Amino acid sequence: MNRRPSSPVLNFLLLALGAAIAAFAIEEFLVPNTILDGGVIGIGMMVSHLTGAPLAVLTVVLNAPFLVLGGMRLGKGFTVKAAFSMAVFSACVALFSGWANATDETLLAVCFGGVLLGLGVGIVIRAGGCLDGTEAVAILLSRRTNLAVGEMVLCMNVVIYGLAGLLFGLDRAMYSLLTYFITSKVLDMVESEMNQAKAALIITDDADQICERIYDQMGRTVTMMDGSGLVSGPKKVLYCVITKFEMRELREIVDSVDASAFVTILDVSEIIGNHIKQNDGQLEGGAR
Repeated sequence: MNRRPSSPVLNFLLLALGAAIAAFAIEEFLVPNTILDGGVIGIGMMVSHLTGAPLAVLTVVLNAPFLVLGGMRLGKGFTVKAAFSMAVFSACVALFSGWANATDETLLAVCFGGVLLGLGVGIVIRAGGCLDGTEAVAILLSRRTNLAVGEMVLCMNVVIYGLAGLLFGLDRAMYSLLTYFITSKVLDMVESEMNQAKAALIITDDADQICERIYDQMGRTVTMMDGSGLVSGPKKVLYCVITKFEMRELREIVDSVDASAFVTILDVSEIIGNHIKQNDGQLEGGAR
């Protein structure tokens, strides 16, 4: 793909760093001030607060089913990285739980906790992992609907914050929602607008296999065109619309099939039509 290959060791170091930063934000800023994160971690925080069960244990237990589901549908690479991220996160949560709280000021906890949490989660996602099982569910559901990953996560979190309002009071729910918005903004900055649509142009000699892998693993359709290189001769040119969240998965697919493929990624300002989704095994428009 004519790019510098990423180091697996560096990826796992980044996963560990991001997970540790996120755990620090949760334990030192959010938990002491009864401010909830979203997703499975937020549910674990509520259960921990009500029952006294360790958040580190609850994080593993609650994430396990989603991790299995993600492994079945999103591939071995994603599962390994997600499991590693979650394990480091849980271990760091247990470690930081014994530390003194960073602050008892709620607004400071909202601001600094939200920034650190967004930074940590963003680093993990950039390295190809995830900390919350709902992200895996959101990826799967987004491939069956017209909603982006971020929109799916937001819908799930609105329900969780509604429960937080009933359990802990409306002010805790509003503080949690404000933290979520701060986290989302920082996450977008780190991940460079991960849900922004991108157009991938792939020039390759193994077009059929790449198309099949993209469709089977990512649920994306591909338009295939004939091309000719000045030196290399006849080639196939593939056109596929993805999100930034899926760029790493696309790179891995292309690299595994044709390491000499030439790939360019372009910004997409608007999409008209439903040609990029797989729905119940059927293609929606576009060309395969």
